[in-house]
Amino acid sequence: MLKEIFGECNEVLLQKALTHPSYTKENNISDLENYERLEFFGDSVLKLFTSKLLYETYPKSAEGELSKIRSILVSDAILAQVAVKIGLDKIIILGPSEEKQGGRKRESNIACSLEAILGAYYLTGKRDDIENFVKEYIMIYADDVDKHFEKYNAKDILQQYTQGYNKTRPEYNVVSVSGPAHKPIFNIEVAWEGHVISRASGKSKKDAEQNAALEACKSLKIIK
Repeated sequence: MLKEIFGECNEVLLQKALTHPSYTKENNISDLENYERLEFFGDSVLKLFTSKLLYETYPKSAEGELSKIRSILVSDAILAQVAVKIGLDKIIILGPSEEKQGGRKRESNIACSLEAILGAYYLTGKRDDIENFVKEYIMIYADDVDKHFEKYNAKDILQQYTQGYNKTRPEYNVVSVSGPAHKPIFNIEVAWEGHVISRASGKSKKDAEQNAALEACKSLKIIK
């Protein structure tokens, strides 16, 4: 799938981009052989092309608005969804312990690997292909983020409110996990000042927390 999207890549770089730190650690291999260095570079590559496309797509938006949209587009939550779409979760190379702990479904793992892959392809010279990828797979979320920013940023909005109100933070608790092991549904409740203020579910713990935070913001009338 990667080569269908980007074409050929330097195989050494691509191998590193797919290798999680747990694999190198558990096999006594140098940290230079996992995705961390490429992720560091790929993060900047992703922001560069996302910024360029946002600049062109929203000519009347100020810097602050563009930054807000970009912060969501390059977040682990969005990148993980994209990574699953292109099958990255199936080919990332994990150490046995990380595999057993569900690392293949961990948002941060596949999001970081995706950034590393963008870094690898950039260094291979596939810059037009990277821009096309960002346009096709990441920018498709831009309009929804622009129109419904609170939905994507509810946890931060809720925390800013509670800390501003009495310098406390909301607490997120897993009430239950339902569904099959390969496709769990997390049920989360948000508590503040000792009271449960909302409940929601999601396909991941992060999704459930974000959904619960959004409901809490609505309940507290912070947002509509």
